Amino acid sequence: MLRFMPAWFTGTVMALLLLLNTIFWVTPLYFFAVVKLLPIAGLRLFCSRIIAACGQNWASVNTWFGDQLLPTRWQIRGVEKLDPRGQYLVCCNHQTWNDIYVVMKAFDRRAPFFKFFLKQELIWVPLLGLAWWGLDYPFMKRYSAAYLARHPEARGNDLITTRKACERYRNLPVTILNFLEGTRFSKAKQAKQKSPYRHLLRPRAGGFALAISAMGEKINLLLDVTVVYPEGARGFWGLLSGQVQNVIVEVRQVTIPHEMYVGSYEQDPQFRKRFQAWIAEIWQVKDQRIAELLAESGVQP
Repeated sequence: MLRFMPAWFTGTVMALLLLLNTIFWVTPLYFFAVVKLLPIAGLRLFCSRIIAACGQNWASVNTWFGDQLLPTRWQIRGVEKLDPRGQYLVCCNHQTWNDIYVVMKAFDRRAPFFKFFLKQELIWVPLLGLAWWGLDYPFMKRYSAAYLARHPEARGNDLITTRKACERYRNLPVTILNFLEGTRFSKAKQAKQKSPYRHLLRPRAGGFALAISAMGEKINLLLDVTVVYPEGARGFWGLLSGQVQNVIVEVRQVTIPHEMYVGSYEQDPQFRKRFQAWIAEIWQVKDQRIAELLAESGVQP
């Protein structure tokens, strides 16, 4: 068993298996992504379902490899009543690239394969960039404040992109994932932000408000995902090489209040204040819960 092999050997074998698995599943995914370009509604819906199945199978095989070869012990709570045919909006704290793998593991075939919003530059990532495009992941082009001042017509483009993506999701099971902190947690970033939370960065509510506005009340259930690494977060190599010993994942279902759908985050200051207060309340509960989970695991918060 690789669990008893040197870390470098375990990591190398895991990385090779994940690469081969990715190549295996992106091949049919690319084919159906091209076929989906044909302007036939029924065919496009069929191809979308096949592509989603490819993504789900890719994720399931990845986590199966980890279950067989890695020593990581998992505590996953709150996923028992999820529906693989449902539609969910998900927010999650973000500490490491391993969080993507963790979400794959926690939601594996319990909820639809997740989608998230990507920076436009990520379409050039080898293998995965085109796969994300085929999976209908929205690619967002971010503009600086200076650029928007010179080109005000570009303001609102993200909302248009998001709404178009959500239109494609309308008849499909979907889990839309959002890391509200916008970047991975570190003590340095926490200090720079003067974050009021012990274990989190400040949440960026704007992108989440955009997703809720675009999806509308068709999705009224938020899955608040809290990920805890009791021994501390490690990089992706640390996970692949068997150095992540324990992972705790807790999923809390939150009903999105009706008033969060009514208003413009960008144009209505009062609505923006209410939305930010709602997110801050969720984040405060999450911060406290992380402290409790760390205490349960024997690690001082």
